[in-house]
Amino acid sequence: MFIVHVFIHVKPECVGDFKAATLANVRNSIREPGIARFDFMVQLDTANRFVLAEVYRTPEDAVKHKETTHYMVWRDAVAHMMEEPRSSIKFSNIEPNEDGWDVVKS
Repeated sequence: MFIVHVFIHVKPECVGDFKAATLANVRNSIREPGIARFDFMVQLDTANRFVLAEVYRTPEDAVKHKETTHYMVWRDAVAHMMEEPRSSIKFSNIEPNEDGWDVVKS
C-alpha cells in the first residue's frame, strides 16, 4: 500500500466552500479501483486545518488519481482557499497488511 497524508491549512473564510469541494472529491476518489481509503479529517482545535489520509494500492494509483477529472476540478477550485501550500508525507503500511484493509466504496 502507498499511503499519503496531506496537510491542508485553509483560510478561515473559505472553510465551508473547502469542505464542500473536498467532500465531492472524496466521494469520487473512493470509487477509483486503486484507492482503498480516502479519509477527510478536521483538526479538533483548529477548524481550518485538515488532513486527507489517502491509501492507494500502488504508487502508480496515486499518479492515476491526479489525472482524474474530479481531482483536477478539486485542485483548481481550492487553490485560492489555501492559507499556505499543502504538504504531504508518504508512508507504507505495516499493519493491517494489504489483505486487511477495509474497502469502503460509497
